[in-house]
Amino acid sequence: MQKFPVFNQIGIVPRWTIFIFDLAIAAIAFVFAYGLFHSFNIQEYAKPYFAIELIYCLGITSISFLIFKLYSGIVRYTSAVDSIRILSTLLFNVIILFAIKLIMIASNMPSLIPTNIIIVYSLFAFTGLTTYRTLIKIFFQYNKTKTSDKKNVIVYGAGDLGIAVKRTFDHDLKSNKYIVAYLDDDETKIGKYIDGIKIFSSGDLGRLIHKLAIDELIFASHRISSEKKNQVIDICLEQKINVLTLPPVSEIINGTVSPTQIKKVKIEDLLERAPIKLKNDSLLEQLRGKRILVTGAAGSIGSEIAKQLGHFEPQLIILCDQAESPLHNLHLDLQDRFKNQAYQSFIADVKNEDRMRILFETFKPQYVYHAAAYKHVPMMENHPIEGVRTNVFGTFILTNLAVEFEVSKFVFVSTDKAVNPTNVMGATKRIAEMYVQSMNNNLEENHPNAKTRFITTRFGNVLGSNGSVIPRFREQIEKGGPLTVTHPEITRYFMTIPEACQLVIEAGCMGNGGEIFVFDMGKSVKIVDLAEKMIKLSGFIPYQDIDIKFTGLRPGEKLYEELLNDLENTLPTHHQKIMIAKVRENNFAEICKQINLLLERVKTNNNIEIVRQMKVIVPEFRSQNSIYEQLDGEVSSTTSG
Repeated sequence: MQKFPVFNQIGIVPRWTIFIFDLAIAAIAFVFAYGLFHSFNIQEYAKPYFAIELIYCLGITSISFLIFKLYSGIVRYTSAVDSIRILSTLLFNVIILFAIKLIMIASNMPSLIPTNIIIVYSLFAFTGLTTYRTLIKIFFQYNKTKTSDKKNVIVYGAGDLGIAVKRTFDHDLKSNKYIVAYLDDDETKIGKYIDGIKIFSSGDLGRLIHKLAIDELIFASHRISSEKKNQVIDICLEQKINVLTLPPVSEIINGTVSPTQIKKVKIEDLLERAPIKLKNDSLLEQLRGKRILVTGAAGSIGSEIAKQLGHFEPQLIILCDQAESPLHNLHLDLQDRFKNQAYQSFIADVKNEDRMRILFETFKPQYVYHAAAYKHVPMMENHPIEGVRTNVFGTFILTNLAVEFEVSKFVFVSTDKAVNPTNVMGATKRIAEMYVQSMNNNLEENHPNAKTRFITTRFGNVLGSNGSVIPRFREQIEKGGPLTVTHPEITRYFMTIPEACQLVIEAGCMGNGGEIFVFDMGKSVKIVDLAEKMIKLSGFIPYQDIDIKFTGLRPGEKLYEELLNDLENTLPTHHQKIMIAKVRENNFAEICKQINLLLERVKTNNNIEIVRQMKVIVPEFRSQNSIYEQLDGEVSSTTSG
């Protein structure tokens, strides 16, 4: 129950009401100034001159109020800006009164108001106008905090954003949030106050949660390191404190934060890492004025690559995908983002050689980013024929066309599942890697005048991609659970989509040909820990409000992802997050022979025969939890024999 419920129902009063209030304060100020001048002699108030001077002074003052629109402010939201407006109004008023007084003196006319009264009146008026506004503001804020559902909020970040958050809640009568403290890591701020709210060290959080009965924490700084943010969030989740965050600075207009912009922290925020620093000058030099093809452009990775390429001023970006509606929407979005950039949508399937040839003949791309692929492990385990057609032969076709049409650089987007593959999807990507790399080696050895250079990039799971675990968990939480995890010990590497695509573009430009670039994926994340944290961030208790069930590993799925083959090691590059994998080299003629045999197997529509040939091409391909495990021993004995 609210202490003064009637006051919370008061709307914004009309301007004329504020004008009358201000004029009444001015009248009171004049009465006090007049009394002070006459040593509070009551008899002076009975003389006609008092009434004349009062009416004259209030008349000039009302004109000043109207000129400066002092009545236009909302009193309960009074700020320092309003005080400056009051001061400016009264200074203008003093100037007018003195100007009239000088004119009257110059004209040998008796002046109406003594100089001392004008000065004292102005001081009293300023004090009165600011005081009554401040008292009304304090009263409304006090009344708002005396509610049964009040939430005590602590703000992490005592900078401009932190002040903007406080201003937002102060101005929002419907809000039940009350800021009780600030946290900051800047030693020069600790112990000081903002609008009466004390700034504490971030190390005091645990103590303050109990002392101030904190209900929510809001991150109002984008300079907090990921490690620090995770530590703070872990403390809050343990104490069942709701954690909120602000949007990027680019979305905050004129330093004003809307209440709707303050949202719950997402799991993606916790998995983010330090921003990547790209050599933009080098990228701009390579990509400016080029015709660039992006396959799989409507997908999670392809669309982000297309967006980021728009910053490097290419002549044309060709968006190729077979998904009509997503491709159309992407094209519209990119045209809105980059008004002066030319885009061309091209609906086609990468495994349709005739259609791909038309694309190359028409646009003659100079750079190719090949991101089109089937990527879902269980789906490809059940449909190896389609995985091979798209992931292997789609890449095969594009690689050959790139050489034929003298593409400068061909960047193949691969996956960590290609390392020691345990499933069909990973094996298809490994075969594609082998062909791309062996093609590059073949060109360097036998065709030194060839212009095309092939680069492969490998990385793990990306946050928020279509069909990934996080959107799935979010849907399950919205439905009330349970969250389904395949195994209690399963771990995965995660990277944000923008980060992954930045590294793809950077690696593509730094590559000289033949490299397989692997990315620093950070630390692997236990999926069950991810599920528990997502439940907590949603305000629920794991295993009580929302359960977690273990469904068992799916066909082809392994517990731990690897980024490098057992027989591989890495070399550093100038970019700390990009390394070059030293991989076994493959004979181009042998790879071509084996892929042609795979094509013959595909024509049979026999999944067993297709996977058998895949295991011949990729000896380290060992199926897990799959019907194809029976082939592993058979292929091993055949190859050894």
